Amino acid sequence: MRDAINYVLFGWYPYLCLTVFLVGSWLRFDREQYTWRSGSSQLLRRKQLSWGSNLFHIGILVIFMGHFVGLLTPIWVFDTLGVSHTFKQWMAIVVGGVAGVMCFAGMTLLVHRRLFDSRIRKTSSFGDIAILLMLYAQLVLGLSTIFVSLDHLDGHEMVKFMTWAQGILMLQPGVSSQVANAHIIFKLHLLLGMTLFLVFPFTRLVHVWSAPVWYLGRRGYQIVRTRKGAHAASNAAATHYTVQAKRPS
Repeated sequence: MRDAINYVLFGWYPYLCLTVFLVGSWLRFDREQYTWRSGSSQLLRRKQLSWGSNLFHIGILVIFMGHFVGLLTPIWVFDTLGVSHTFKQWMAIVVGGVAGVMCFAGMTLLVHRRLFDSRIRKTSSFGDIAILLMLYAQLVLGLSTIFVSLDHLDGHEMVKFMTWAQGILMLQPGVSSQVANAHIIFKLHLLLGMTLFLVFPFTRLVHVWSAPVWYLGRRGYQIVRTRKGAHAASNAAATHYTVQAKRPS
């Protein structure tokens, strides 16, 4: 029974999540483009949003790239470059830890802002709050794995996750056995991570697909209307009204 559950969770469930992630994202973009947005709340508590959003996005980008490169790069590439498993493990702990703390600080600000500001809470959907809390929980689990990894500095535990992730993408049968004896913290981290891919197409996270490459270099957030633009629009409207009023009937 234990082996069967492990196979369902880590051998079958990943394919369900990846299929919904890809097909669902494509269908939403094709049929519901007007819902393809991040739902900016920039006008409310702007300063807290600025700090929280910047810390979160910088941290999450570093974490994502670390997971992407660390899990999906073939092991023989690291061996060829002379990168030992121990060194790679330490890099994951240090870099991932710093980025994780940065991301945690940003997410804490965003969660506090979303839940404890009545105006923002009223403009937030159930999906907005749910996905934010799921990301928060996933980040806490990820940071918790650092303490477990300190007991596996030889890097062999990480090799198991690399073999599992690459085996899933290469459609290798029986690859779920690689994580069968992993620590429960790692398993929960993997499961919640896959679940995030599962719900991705149904949340505001779809805006990730549209993220511009110059994101980190931009000066500000989405501009709804500048003061100068609003003043010009007001003058234009007043001029139009005056002209209409002067025309003979």
